[in-house]
Amino acid sequence: MHRIDNGTIGYKEEVVRKLIHFCSLSIPIIYYFIPRDTAIIIIGIFTFAFLIADVSRYLFPTIGNFFYFIFGFLLRKHERDDKKKNLNGATYVFISALACVIIFPKVIFITGFAILIISDSMAALIGRRFGKNKFLFKSREGTLAFLVSAIVVVLFTPKVEYKMIEYFIGFFAAGIGAIVENISFGFADDNLSIPLSIGIVMWILYSIFLPDLQLVLNNVPV
Repeated sequence: MHRIDNGTIGYKEEVVRKLIHFCSLSIPIIYYFIPRDTAIIIIGIFTFAFLIADVSRYLFPTIGNFFYFIFGFLLRKHERDDKKKNLNGATYVFISALACVIIFPKVIFITGFAILIISDSMAALIGRRFGKNKFLFKSREGTLAFLVSAIVVVLFTPKVEYKMIEYFIGFFAAGIGAIVENISFGFADDNLSIPLSIGIVMWILYSIFLPDLQLVLNNVPV
């Protein structure tokens, strides 16, 4: 989140939050080296554990007090709403990872999820510190930070045959992801909307421009 009003937590807390978020980059990295079925099991276990812990804080005061004592300073206002009982961002990351591993080919998942972790963090940190000009729902500076960092991610993530069109597919999807990140506030959690939108766009474009290309990475477990 990089709203111009500086959000609901301080910048130092935002930095800590994004450092934790960066740890999720281990998901696409590890997935690159393991089969899809194994990844689904591992991510499914973590998703279930985070979901149980997240829901339990609303249902059991003792668990809630302990949860807020440890993590409360990192939670945004909507993540502490006892009436709406929203899930926190970390839980959405695992829900998103599980859904995207199930839906998308590995090459698309790695790009989309790496963009989520890196570019969403850059958008929040740059936008919160330097965002002064509004663009749609958030700041122009934060959205630009998302786009630039996402383009860099596309340059370094694996491709099927490393054709030029594959890079342009990634760049276009990155642009869509930047817009989705900007407008997700108030409509959907961007940990879910960003990789889903990027993955869908990439898959459609691969189908249009490279219809005969098998979206499988060579020498990588599938």
